[in-house]
Amino acid sequence: MNALQARDLCSIDDYTPAEVDLVLAAAGALKRHPERASHVAAHKTLAMIFEKPSLRTRVTFEVAMTQMGGHAIYLQPSDIQLGKREPVKDVARNLSRWCDAIMARTFSHQTILDLADNASIPVINGLSDREHPCQALADFLTIIEHKGDCSALKLTYLGDGNNVAHSLLLLAAKLGMQCSVACPSGYEPAPDIVQCAREIGVETGTEITIGADPYAMIAGADVVYTDVWTSMGQEEERAERLRIFPPYQLNAALLAAAKPDAMVLHCLPAHRGEEITEEVLEGPQSAVLDQAENRLHAQRAVLALAFGWTL
Repeated sequence: MNALQARDLCSIDDYTPAEVDLVLAAAGALKRHPERASHVAAHKTLAMIFEKPSLRTRVTFEVAMTQMGGHAIYLQPSDIQLGKREPVKDVARNLSRWCDAIMARTFSHQTILDLADNASIPVINGLSDREHPCQALADFLTIIEHKGDCSALKLTYLGDGNNVAHSLLLLAAKLGMQCSVACPSGYEPAPDIVQCAREIGVETGTEITIGADPYAMIAGADVVYTDVWTSMGQEEERAERLRIFPPYQLNAALLAAAKPDAMVLHCLPAHRGEEITEEVLEGPQSAVLDQAENRLHAQRAVLALAFGWTL
């Protein structure tokens, strides 16, 4: 039995700082010794609901279940049509009778919450319009591997204050890592997320800073993170965003304003020449492939702990 057995992961804020530490420790242990959880998911099935296309989320969750002796079922949008063909609550209750956990990648965060409210099995947020908690766990696993103790570091996020930015803010606050976000006016992270991160930061000694000047925000950063300027579902805003966001492009000149050994992260897929240049993405400071690999290890830890595995 562990503190996360049978627990949902809808938001980073579902986990206490101690529980975040547990997940990251489990992820590191299972990355080094995957055989320790090779039978944790035996005879178990993960239902994977997708409203959006995916490479990393689908492959890493499916591989994680396979490596732990279990099985994953891929449910594409046409299979379920959440809220259209039948209510979300009915999908949740039916899947609970057949499966052992649900991972959902949705447009609306409310869909994640409705699944969790109605399912009797753990529900994991594989991405919603509000948060991307599994990505943030993989990101911080990568940061710890490369840089060590987070509490001595500063993370700067550049660009749209989106779901990834939200989860990074919350997780940085829980781990005591300074976090600054540089974004254009009108594209800041949600005020309630920022407030939540700042309240957590009071307890952990974390400073959360939101500003419009990318050079001011990136100064002294140990980790520099960016994401696409236009997320799925925002395609009609693309032309306007391409006009507004160029000052936030992560290029060699902007990266030079961070610490000389600053690590570059991007959750991928990347639009080379937009939010990040090819030179930086493929450069020596980039850890994006380590970061992508760690989606597997972080999610395997989340699943293993939900299934009752102990570190």
